[in-house]
Amino acid sequence: MNASASGLQKFSKELFRVAAQTGQTFATVATAATELARQGLEKGVNIALVDADPNKHSAKWAKKGGCPENLTLYESDEASIIDDIEKAEQENAFVIVDLEGTASIAVANAVSRADLVIILCQGSQNDADEAVKTIKLLRQQGKAFRRDIPYSVLFTRTSTAIVPRTLKFIVSQFTESGVDVFKVSLIEKDAYKAVHSFGGIVNNLDPKDVSGIEVTAANAKAYAEEVKRKLKEILSGGSDG
Repeated sequence: MNASASGLQKFSKELFRVAAQTGQTFATVATAATELARQGLEKGVNIALVDADPNKHSAKWAKKGGCPENLTLYESDEASIIDDIEKAEQENAFVIVDLEGTASIAVANAVSRADLVIILCQGSQNDADEAVKTIKLLRQQGKAFRRDIPYSVLFTRTSTAIVPRTLKFIVSQFTESGVDVFKVSLIEKDAYKAVHSFGGIVNNLDPKDVSGIEVTAANAKAYAEEVKRKLKEILSGGSDG
């Protein structure tokens, strides 16, 4: 994720830049992009969503309409991603890059420019193992580019009712190894799926059609706020990962 200093000042005096998201579900990218755009709409903060995932889930969603007017879509690939990110940075305060979950030239190029890489993980050992592979890749890319690439693990599709023992164990393994983990997780809710189907943002869904909108909107806001806090810390000299 990337952001400009002036943009952060407009955004509650906080600012962040490119957040590259790897191994993610579509909901995670859309949630970050739309919630940040929703919060920034009245403050004149523009958000860019660069879709460099070959599946183009984010682009398909954005084209359905209903997105905040301050959110701009850039469709990208490995040949153009650096140019697309640079253009997005010039025109927007925040840049979110949607990446595929496997190693590629596009992923390597995007993370080289990122101020924060968000690694998505579900509460299974297989997902945790894949997250570890991504962390190793980021560390190798950091050596290649001679810079630390900040990253944090975000758990998705979690339950609001209970925290399974497996998830608790995986979180403890990450934290004990010094891996930064989001305090908030993205919960499993139909409202996130509805946004994928209908377009638009969670807050504008019709409660007659979809349940749990308020809970989901609150979850999206908490996620966006933690992203901003992490980026503020990173840009002020701290480091995640």
